[in-house]
Amino acid sequence: MPKLKNDTFLRALLREPVDYTPVWLMRQAGRYLPEYNQTRARAGDFLSLCKNPDLATEVTLQPLARFPLDAAILFSDILTIPDAMGLGLYFAEGEGPKFERPLREEWEIRALTAPDPVEHLGYVIDAVSQIRRALDNSVPLIGFSGSPFTLACYMIEGQGGTDFATVKKMLYQRPDLLHHILATNARAATDYLNAQIEAGAQAVMIFDTWGGVLSHAAYHEFSLRYMAGIVSNLKREHDGAKVPVILFTKGGGNWLEAMAATGCDALGLDWTVDIGSARTRVGDQVGLQGNLDPAILLSDPDTVRIEVGKVLASYGHGNGHVFNLGHGISQFTPPENAAALAHAVHELSRPYHITG
Repeated sequence: MPKLKNDTFLRALLREPVDYTPVWLMRQAGRYLPEYNQTRARAGDFLSLCKNPDLATEVTLQPLARFPLDAAILFSDILTIPDAMGLGLYFAEGEGPKFERPLREEWEIRALTAPDPVEHLGYVIDAVSQIRRALDNSVPLIGFSGSPFTLACYMIEGQGGTDFATVKKMLYQRPDLLHHILATNARAATDYLNAQIEAGAQAVMIFDTWGGVLSHAAYHEFSLRYMAGIVSNLKREHDGAKVPVILFTKGGGNWLEAMAATGCDALGLDWTVDIGSARTRVGDQVGLQGNLDPAILLSDPDTVRIEVGKVLASYGHGNGHVFNLGHGISQFTPPENAAALAHAVHELSRPYHITG
């Protein structure tokens, strides 16, 4: 395989020496970009955009044309897996994702099986291959999946952003049913991520958006356990190169040590965690990704630069840091503030990587 022109992101994840801190943004291809909105309008709706490899490739590349980012991330959605399971994913305007057939009955849950990613999620695998070709080895491509627990939240509740009462009732009253869903999701996510790696993803990330709503004991039993299973069954090398794995639990600051012990290469941090303290806690075990509050990008370029400097200073000297937001970029972010962030990271981080 031809060598990457910019492999700073991959080296940082593996805690290898770099000249500067690499940066990419969660949800970097999104509604804050006018060009994204134009492509989405051509697609007709969000799901049609996800399921069209040509258009998914187009929007994946858009932020890279605007900003000096060090990685591309596949344009898709975490809910492609439950959609492939037949739950009927749709996006209500202004209300986010919903499922026509949420899992409520025991027979539905027992009948749940992991979809074959090539057969049922071929449009994603095709998009990965197409994006890799379009990138022409400029920067690495990140693939991703939702965590088993986060997927289960949507599958059971039928939508996101709730108090998760239905999920938690099942968790405490019928843990056997929830474990069946989680085990099925873990198999599906493992197969899905491995298919993305085979198609060309050079790093993968597991998004555990809702793990932080769990109690300490429940997080370990119903979320982390299944993510650890995925990590241990992933292809960690492809085409002679290591494939790093990033684990991200929003609201997971209490469990960083346990997350690091899964064997992943890096942890994503939300903005509620001090990245310097996190580094002290996990030591040299894993790299860290994060963790600017996305709301800072609603301010102005000067403020963005100051706040970027604070995150870099908190992490301190040395390697193993990938700069990112603590969650997805807001659709109301002025693009010039995202540009200010990328430029500030590259400029201000260099003194932290000078050795000798």
